[in-house]
Amino acid sequence: MDRRTLLRATVAGAAAFSGSLWSGAALAAPAQPGSSPYGPLGAADTNGIQLPAGFSSRVVARSRQQVGSTGYTWHDAPDGGACFAAGTGWIYVSNSEISLTGGASAVRFDATGNILSAYRILGNTNRNCAGGATPWGTWLSGEEVNRGYVYETYPEGGRAGVRRAALGRFSHEAAACDPDRQVIYLTEDEPTGCFYRFRPTVWSDLSAGTLEVLVAGTGTSGPVSWARVPDPDGSPTQTRDQVAGAKRFNGGEGCWYADGTCWFTTKGDNRVWAYDAVAQRIDLAYDDSLVSGSAPLTGVDNITGSRGGDLYVAEDGGNMEINIITPDEVVAPFLRITGQSSSEICGPAFSPDGSRLYFSSQRGTSGLSSGGITYEVRGPFR
Repeated sequence: MDRRTLLRATVAGAAAFSGSLWSGAALAAPAQPGSSPYGPLGAADTNGIQLPAGFSSRVVARSRQQVGSTGYTWHDAPDGGACFAAGTGWIYVSNSEISLTGGASAVRFDATGNILSAYRILGNTNRNCAGGATPWGTWLSGEEVNRGYVYETYPEGGRAGVRRAALGRFSHEAAACDPDRQVIYLTEDEPTGCFYRFRPTVWSDLSAGTLEVLVAGTGTSGPVSWARVPDPDGSPTQTRDQVAGAKRFNGGEGCWYADGTCWFTTKGDNRVWAYDAVAQRIDLAYDDSLVSGSAPLTGVDNITGSRGGDLYVAEDGGNMEINIITPDEVVAPFLRITGQSSSEICGPAFSPDGSRLYFSSQRGTSGLSSGGITYEVRGPFR
């Protein structure tokens, strides 16, 4: 299997996407700057977003304003998000990274993208940052606080979110489900954080299971193993400090699983990592200090994958871009938000058919949590 085929297979997406399993070969090298398959960015549109030719944007929701004609007021500081199929349409869920009253909300769309409703799916939780979708249709919402929890929530509403303490108490960021090994990968937003996996006793039942931490050498590539975390409650000893040899990652952020590989990001060193779950090894997919010339992607944060096999990585700061990493190991800007330098891009997620990309600017033009904006981009995604 050549490198192009290998990367396309491993980032092809969740269960609805297809591709060949990882062959066990290491990544050839971290991605390098190059030309985007969509061409250069054009002038900013009326929403202040620069896009390639053929793409357009619209505002879906603004913090403290009504979502469409639903009567529901959108939350402050929109953060991690995901899309779920719902009838003939879909639902986009979004976390709120607000202290004590964070939680998550949802917007429901019909088959043509019209907004049908918006509503709360989780309330009165603490700094809900990122999370992840499960194969059984729930949203895992993580608290980015010391000894934070993960909550399992229900995108269609009508059911209260459930605290899932078995997934560990630490500064949670993202989660990604691996249905092949029946585990959930978890990132930790600490300068000396770890990379975890949770093995439910019964797949799809997150009430009980085993929390493990990745153990490896000090290098950026090579074989790894997993060790059980003795006390997932993290008190009095933090989960990251309970296992000797646990590998440290500088500020874990986004996490995305696709067909044998879990891709995750670390903001402290602007890296995208690839964990090969078949061969049990890690490699670097991107490192801004190893690029030739100027690095297009900095402030590495949330990550998602497309049906066409590309990774989309959002920036917290940087140039306020979402960058694409292609199967050719090319990294390039896909879009740029202008006039919002005091914000960050959060929650990139594709609609189930892959034709629309949702994301938020957490603080919008004001630079305040009350200024968040959630967008949709449509166009000829490959």
